[in-house]
Amino acid sequence: MNFMTEKTNQESTAGNLENNDMPEAELNQPASNSLADAEKDRAELIAMQDKYLRLAADFENFKRNARRDREEMRQTAGREIVVDLLDVMDDCDRAEKQILALEATEQKHFEGTLLVFNKLRRVLLQKGVKPLECVDADFDVEKHEAIMQVETAEEKKGKVIEELNKGYFLNDKLIRFAKVVVGK
Repeated sequence: MNFMTEKTNQESTAGNLENNDMPEAELNQPASNSLADAEKDRAELIAMQDKYLRLAADFENFKRNARRDREEMRQTAGREIVVDLLDVMDDCDRAEKQILALEATEQKHFEGTLLVFNKLRRVLLQKGVKPLECVDADFDVEKHEAIMQVETAEEKKGKVIEELNKGYFLNDKLIRFAKVVVGK
């Protein structure tokens, strides 16, 4: 029986080879084609790995940029409102100068008004709004807008002589240029 079983296994194996799904042309190809296929597969694998690494790097860049944009948006979320309030602050500064120019007896009538002005300044400061100090500073086109130039002594040339409108920062970003008079 062992002889019969062995013969049946051989016939079965031969039948499988004959009925194989591979075309005969592929069965008769030399081994060099399989090496070429392996090289082709290896090159494709390397390309896919490179593509994966680039995609992962792009995704990390996207996450970093999105995080930065969210932080910037958070810091400047109320920028429009603050810029509008700066005009009100300018009016408060002008009114305060006029009040302080009054005699002491007349200033008492405006103490409440001065308290309101100071409260507005404190609230803006708490929200990250800081005035740009520029009188006697060197003129900087990144921070100042020159409205006019006046003749001055040699040591005041190129410096801010007078501030017509204050400049302001919001969280260390310039949101309004200072309008100034510059010495020439």
